[in-house]
Amino acid sequence: MTTVTLNDGSDIPQIGLGTWKLLGEEGLRVVREAIDLGYRHFDTASAYGNEEIVGRALADAIAAGDVTRDELFITTKAWQDEQGADAIPSAFRASLDRLGLDYVDLYLVHWPAPARGKYVESFEAIARLQGLGLVQSVGVANFYEELLREIVDKVGIVPATNQVELHPGFSQAPLRALHAELGVTTVAWSPLARGIVLANPVLDAVARAAGRSPAQVALRWAMQLGCVVIPKSANPKRLAQNLAAADFTLNGEQIAAITGLDEKAGFGRIFDDPRTFGNN
Repeated sequence: MTTVTLNDGSDIPQIGLGTWKLLGEEGLRVVREAIDLGYRHFDTASAYGNEEIVGRALADAIAAGDVTRDELFITTKAWQDEQGADAIPSAFRASLDRLGLDYVDLYLVHWPAPARGKYVESFEAIARLQGLGLVQSVGVANFYEELLREIVDKVGIVPATNQVELHPGFSQAPLRALHAELGVTTVAWSPLARGIVLANPVLDAVARAAGRSPAQVALRWAMQLGCVVIPKSANPKRLAQNLAAADFTLNGEQIAAITGLDEKAGFGRIFDDPRTFGNN
């Protein structure tokens, strides 16, 4: 598994498994199958309602000798109602208890919810958890340029990651440029855009030339932009195919063609805008 080195020196596997909507027995099965396939990076959140399921699957795999804790990279996140200097420590402890872990590798402010005005103190509280040795790396999710600069200026700590919507047709070029300037690693959530962009003829042409699927090409494109990707699937075949995105390389012309979809009509952000989401 290829890794990316974060600004704090930690290594994060460049392909992870997003676990949103992976619940119950299906969640247990998928996480265990993913570990068997070679996944070591798992992304969850308090809002997903599955931290306990993810934790049980990890514990079972460790007990079976399939993986060690040191080989795993586990991310979880604080939701809007868990924000605030006083709320973050208890929210984190609750996530840690549900996961059944002694520490997490990465803890994030899930959405900034800017109108609530708690994103700065929330990130600062997460940074204090890192100082206690409970969190290996600290980051944010869905932060846009102005807020990213603000938390760096006010807290004095650069987030290791910013997890954002990113996929063909929405490459987040200005935000990635700021990430490069600051030393923040871009983590792409929904890198396949729930399959919406995979029928595009540009992706299809690149996939045919590369002898790969459009999904693999979309993931590989994001990886070659320097991003970490966390696709979600419950299908064992697709889990394996997604992981195999690490096994080939696109050329410069192919990367440019896919990135050029940003300029085409009908592409752009598909999901919620972080400037307004979670403000209520």
